[in-house]
Amino acid sequence: MYYIGLDIGSSSVKVALVNAASGENILTLNEPTTEMEIQALQNDWAEQDPDLWWTYVCKAIKRVLAETNADTSKISGIGISYQMHGLVIVDSDGKPLRNSIIWCDSRAVHIGEKAHKGLGEDFCAKHLLNSPGNFTASKLKWVKDNEPEIYEQIYKFMLPGDYIAYKLTGEITTTKNGLSEGILWDYKNDSLAESLLDHYGINKDLTPNIVDNFSNQGVTNAKALEETGIPAGVPVTYRAGDQPNNALSLNIFNHGEVAATGGTSGVVYAVTNTLKSKESSRINHFIHVNYTPENTTVGKLLCINSCGIMYRWLKDNIGMNSYEAMNNKAAEAPIGSEGVTVIPFGNGAERMLNSKNIGAHFLNFNLNLHNNAHLCRAALEGIAFAFVYGMEILKNDNAEIKVIRAGNDNLFRAEIFSNTVATLIGHEIEIYNTTGAVGAARAAGLTDGDFKKFGEKITKNDHVMTFTPLKNKEPFQKAYNKWKNELEIILNNK
Repeated sequence: MYYIGLDIGSSSVKVALVNAASGENILTLNEPTTEMEIQALQNDWAEQDPDLWWTYVCKAIKRVLAETNADTSKISGIGISYQMHGLVIVDSDGKPLRNSIIWCDSRAVHIGEKAHKGLGEDFCAKHLLNSPGNFTASKLKWVKDNEPEIYEQIYKFMLPGDYIAYKLTGEITTTKNGLSEGILWDYKNDSLAESLLDHYGINKDLTPNIVDNFSNQGVTNAKALEETGIPAGVPVTYRAGDQPNNALSLNIFNHGEVAATGGTSGVVYAVTNTLKSKESSRINHFIHVNYTPENTTVGKLLCINSCGIMYRWLKDNIGMNSYEAMNNKAAEAPIGSEGVTVIPFGNGAERMLNSKNIGAHFLNFNLNLHNNAHLCRAALEGIAFAFVYGMEILKNDNAEIKVIRAGNDNLFRAEIFSNTVATLIGHEIEIYNTTGAVGAARAAGLTDGDFKKFGEKITKNDHVMTFTPLKNKEPFQKAYNKWKNELEIILNNK
């Protein structure tokens, strides 16, 4: 028997086929092989056609089935992971009324900020655990204000994963998880955030029916069979946004467990069972995949916009051919890079820095002493220090860090980077060889609620290595204190 996992990103759609019994990944591939188009009709806008996602879902599924020669009658479940915070609006026929306003579109920032003040910071912190910000609810309000003729035609709004589930099953539904990532969930009342919808003047009936994220959410229909090759009658049994799903993929379910990603941007996703926040404007909070009213697990998500993009920029501009070459060069310099400091925040405003845009800074070069080795190490250390700085904010906001797990496909593969984070935080970093699509496929079979057994299979199948804190923390702490001092000088002058 097989499970299929879909990961609907903004760059590509990934599809995985896994063995239902063992969880073994049989094949994972993506469409398109380049990158999907993002339309930017104005500065700071970002849109995608939802049917473009569906087109690539169909292509990728057909390729997986053809290349594995899998017996399609043995597909027993489908799991869906997807880019968070996007807005899809459809008419009564289920057709999109406009392009999706996706996660990196910032047109609704001022709407969310105004709602944060209008509802009150204390109310937002207690009920929403977030500022309404630039999330799905605020994007829907933007459509209401700026495209009233489209708004009047809306039958339902959806998150990106909800739309793909609809295309597979013909049923329009959503989840608590999805609503929370749109800032559409009231944690205190454990219900739809009607207060925010009322504030925005949005009819609550535009919300789809809510289904559990581990449940039969509808079965594939004849049209899906025609377009994907998956037989009719296969249930969609799992759906979650990409960051909660990434945590699931890494066996992150309990208070004190942290999932980390060091891609173009960096993410620290700390699971906690404490529904309180002092940092609701710097940290995002979303319902985690195993949340129940009795087990109130939420993910505290801290994003670092400038992470891998900093290291990529450096590679492209100092004549290095690969990240491996850069890592080897960086190892030639000592801890602290002999005073060279890189402040890596050069990819827009940073929410954890109170939405300040301070740019990237290269500091303290001695032209008679420093070379490429110092620059490469200072960049790795600067990004690592940004992670540590963010984790300190999380710890100050009721998060506990007991273990950190990361995927084997990003900056955490760099020994200097992972050793620096592990040593300063004082916790091991476990590295796993998995992806969001594989996690979603495996989660399609997680209908019995046995997260412990599910996690044990991940450890058995995917664990690659573990970075342990180094015994001599002093030189790392000295370098971090110097970096933090430089950062605070810059912040105080902005």
